[in-house]
Amino acid sequence: MSTKSDEIPLPVNSLVSPLLTDLYQITMAYAYWKSGRHKSNAIFELFFRENPFGGEYTIFCGIDEVLKHLENFKFSKSDLDYLKTTPALQHCDSAFFDDYLKNLDCSEVSVHSLKQGSIAFPRVPLLIISGPLGITQLLETTLLNLVNYPSLIATNAARMVVAATAQFKENGKRLVEFGLRRAQGPDGAFSASKYSFLGGFDATSNVQAGKILGIPIAGTHAHAFVQSHSSLNDVKDLLLVKNGSHESVNLLEIVMQYRNKLGKEWNSTNDGELAAFISYATSFPNSFLCLIDTYDTLRSGLRNFIMVALALDDCGYVAKGIRLDSGDLCYFSLECAKLFKEMANLHCRPFLDKMDVVASNDINESVLHSLNKQGHAVTVFGIGTNLVTCQAQPALGCVYKLVELDGKPRMKLSQDLHKVLIPGQKIAYRLYGQAGWPLLDLMVVSRDDEEPQVGKRIMCRHPFIERKRVAVIPSRVEKLHRLVFDKGNGVVVDISELSDERQYVRSQIQSLRPDILRPMNPGQYKVSISEKLFDFLHDIWQHEAPVLEIS
Repeated sequence: MSTKSDEIPLPVNSLVSPLLTDLYQITMAYAYWKSGRHKSNAIFELFFRENPFGGEYTIFCGIDEVLKHLENFKFSKSDLDYLKTTPALQHCDSAFFDDYLKNLDCSEVSVHSLKQGSIAFPRVPLLIISGPLGITQLLETTLLNLVNYPSLIATNAARMVVAATAQFKENGKRLVEFGLRRAQGPDGAFSASKYSFLGGFDATSNVQAGKILGIPIAGTHAHAFVQSHSSLNDVKDLLLVKNGSHESVNLLEIVMQYRNKLGKEWNSTNDGELAAFISYATSFPNSFLCLIDTYDTLRSGLRNFIMVALALDDCGYVAKGIRLDSGDLCYFSLECAKLFKEMANLHCRPFLDKMDVVASNDINESVLHSLNKQGHAVTVFGIGTNLVTCQAQPALGCVYKLVELDGKPRMKLSQDLHKVLIPGQKIAYRLYGQAGWPLLDLMVVSRDDEEPQVGKRIMCRHPFIERKRVAVIPSRVEKLHRLVFDKGNGVVVDISELSDERQYVRSQIQSLRPDILRPMNPGQYKVSISEKLFDFLHDIWQHEAPVLEIS
């Protein structure tokens, strides 16, 4: 996709504008402007402090929408008219609105970023924002909003794919996002469809996302479709054109031949359900996949499906499979697969042994691991609520912190060690070992620090604990950030296709040590700082921290 600035579209959600911010960003901007500090050169970092879901990695996403926002950042007249009337701002100098905010854009802002879909770790910046203090402060809330949920949902999706596919191995398992009806509003639903696909899901039920993003869409029918049929008379006149010919046949008549042939147990299935399956088959003979648990999964739904599938096969069509939406998914999926195999052998219909078994009953990551331990025959997982709402952790917790102002490092101290800010502009690298795995991420001082080099020993320090250090001789060194938005030049990188970003996520996951992907007690991945940055950090800490006096 081309990324020339004049071709950058508006953000997908029209609500993304300069007013999509917290009030205190505007009050701070006014105070900066009033004191003449709004043009001071600031550097902010956007990062998170802990990986979500009790895991050891995060998938960074959202930079595509961030770039759209930066490119189109502009207060409208109605925005300014509204701000002037708010109680918090109505006393402000009119020049703040009519001169400063009216002409404000991102033409003096630079942004360095991880690549979309990159594996990210705590404290390593996802975005580094440089520019005048006023505008970079105003960007905070919007950028956090555009990064937090996309990164969280992509990580949640990737963890589920890891669980279902044995760490992204090609095992035939597929995952479909079913969360539209349970998501937090239309934007939450759309974002979930987009970033779960990027995180490794194969399709979505969200038709709008399919249209806009080109994501494959998938779906069958609901229980209501089955319930809407009560008698075989509902389908007695439905005709189906045989595949490869012009001959029309009555599908019900063929189905009834199989029902009579297969015996007494097959004659006691629910007629309304059988009628629904016949109706669906005549409508979608090439993609016949049915929900079979409306009445009785094994004694009715499965048998009705098989009878219709056999009739479709006589007409030149191959059924696709079944969906389970309740009950013991392990037991039911194995029983269904067992009967499919028996019927395939009994009737010399090998296609029956290749039916998809779709499961969609309140599935989450822990359920996927449980299914794997117990054994199952599910081939497709339809996951909704627990994916899109990120049930296990509803927020990622990214923060946006000032690390440098007019060339001087800025630091935030805290009683909580993990909230202490590492000051100054930094450069981050990923160091790889001989086995090809990433060993650790290393942050160095951007000015006059030693750049890690292949084959050269470098000391890597824990930011706060002096005794924790390790010497690394990297076999490969990767610089993590790249310039994505360059002041007046705007966007300076190609925005990748979603399918390419999805593949990149897969490659990133596969590059990690297997122990890091463990669902319980994952191996720890180190984020370290250089010797120089360690000394720099602790010198500033000593200078900024007040000295307790006792007597």
